[in-house]
Amino acid sequence: MEKKKLLEMYRMMLLIRRFEERTAQMYGMQKIGGFCHLYIGQEAVGVGAVSALRPGDQFISAYRDHGHSIVAGQVPVATGMAFAAKYRKEDKVVLCSMGEGTVHQGAFHESLNLAKLWRLPVIYMIENNRYGMGTPLERASAVWDLSEKACSYDMARATVDGMNVLAVHDVVAEAIVRATRDGEPTLIEARTYRFRGHSMSDPVHSHYRTKEEVEEQKRQDPILIFQQKLIDDKILTPEKVKEYEDEIKKIVLDAVDFAEKSPLPALEELYTEIYS
Repeated sequence: MEKKKLLEMYRMMLLIRRFEERTAQMYGMQKIGGFCHLYIGQEAVGVGAVSALRPGDQFISAYRDHGHSIVAGQVPVATGMAFAAKYRKEDKVVLCSMGEGTVHQGAFHESLNLAKLWRLPVIYMIENNRYGMGTPLERASAVWDLSEKACSYDMARATVDGMNVLAVHDVVAEAIVRATRDGEPTLIEARTYRFRGHSMSDPVHSHYRTKEEVEEQKRQDPILIFQQKLIDDKILTPEKVKEYEDEIKKIVLDAVDFAEKSPLPALEELYTEIYS
C-alpha cells in the first residue's frame, strides 16, 4: 500500500478519536441533547473498510458510526441499493456496517437471503464489540462466530481482527473483488471493542464489564498499534504525529466554534438528503 494512503488512514483514525472525545466533552457540558453513542476504540473498522472502497462505491452506516437509528434498519436499505446497482448495470459495490445486535433481527436474515438469491454486489460488515447495550454476546447469540450466519445462505464469509486497520482493509478489498468479479455478496465479522459505554448514559465501567477488562482491551488500542507499526516501518515519525495532532485539534475546535455560533437549522432541513 502506498505511503500516502497509509498516512491518510492513520490521520482519519486520529481525527475520529479526537472528534469523539470532544463530542463526549460537549455532551457532558449539556451542549448536545438526546442520545450519544461514541465510536472510541472501533476506529480501525470504519477507516479500514471505507479505505478499501473504490470511487463510486456506496456505504451505509449505523447510529454509532460517527466515523462513517433503528437497529438493522440500514440492512434492507443497503440490499436495495445493491439491487439498484445490479439492475442498472453499474460497476459499484455497497458496504453496509452494523453492530452485532443486528444479526438477531429478521430484516438481517431476509436481506442476506435476497442478496445471495439475487447475487447482489453487497458487503455486510458486522462490528462486533461484544456487547448489545449491556448484554454480552454469549447471552444473546447461540452462535458466537457471527460470520457463521452466512452459512445458512451459502454466502461467502470472513472474520477479521477489528483492531487491525490493515487487516480490515484487506478483507473488504477481497470482498469487493468477489462482488465485482463473481457477483457474490459477503458477510464479514470484525471483532472490535468499544472503550466507552453503550452511550453517554452508560458508565465506562458498568455492572456488565469490569475495569480490568476495559483496561486490558485498551492495551490493544487500534490507533496506537497502527501508529507504532508506521513508525517501525519508517513511514511515520514522532514529529509527524505531533503535526497531525495539532492539525486535528484545530479542525475539531473550529468545528465546535462553527456549531456553537451557527443558528439552529430550519425545520425544512429535516428532509434534506433523506432518500429512504
